[in-house]
Amino acid sequence: MELIADILLGAGAIGAGVYCLVLSRRLKAFNALEGGMGGAIAVLSAQVDDMTKALATARGAAGDSAASLKEMTERAETAAVKLELMLATLHDLPEAPDAPGRRMRVVRRRGRGEDRLEVAE
Repeated sequence: MELIADILLGAGAIGAGVYCLVLSRRLKAFNALEGGMGGAIAVLSAQVDDMTKALATARGAAGDSAASLKEMTERAETAAVKLELMLATLHDLPEAPDAPGRRMRVVRRRGRGEDRLEVAE
């Protein structure tokens, strides 16, 4: 009975040794930086770092563009209000008495440090 136990114990030790050898080879292949999974993991990690930097740059550019667009929109709205006011004042001008289809025009003259508007034909 002891002989059978020793044979089974030896077979188990040899099986464990073979298992460790196979596992060791697989682990070396996994960790190889040039062609195995280790290389793929290293490449993916570098790509993640690059994409993180690119995303940060894109966020900064988008923020700058948004601020510039907001400023331009505000300027355009201000100009639109001024244009509406100018059009409203042009519609209020009286017709020229001597020519029924002809309107009077507004001439802006600067003098004495202040803006003056005059109506001319």
